[in-house]
Amino acid sequence: MGAIACIVITAPALVLSVPAEAAVPAQWQNCAVVNNRLPHGVGRANARDHTSGTPVTNFRRDTALYNTAMRANRGLDRDGDGIACEKA
Repeated sequence: MGAIACIVITAPALVLSVPAEAAVPAQWQNCAVVNNRLPHGVGRANARDHTSGTPVTNFRRDTALYNTAMRANRGLDRDGDGIACEKA
């Protein structure tokens, strides 16, 4: 009786490693960059600053721009209040 041979050939996986910073568009790299363009941050139209001090109210209210920022870099709104890079 003959033996059945099974040969499995595996190709090495091709993994492209891209640093996290390179994956984020330049204008959303960090809050310092965002605040150069939007000095008080950007937030959803109905956002309220979550703070124990004086809340920031003079941020740019633009839900579409805020959503673009969040798709690019979720770290811009660390407290999750709907305002990215709020600054008095």
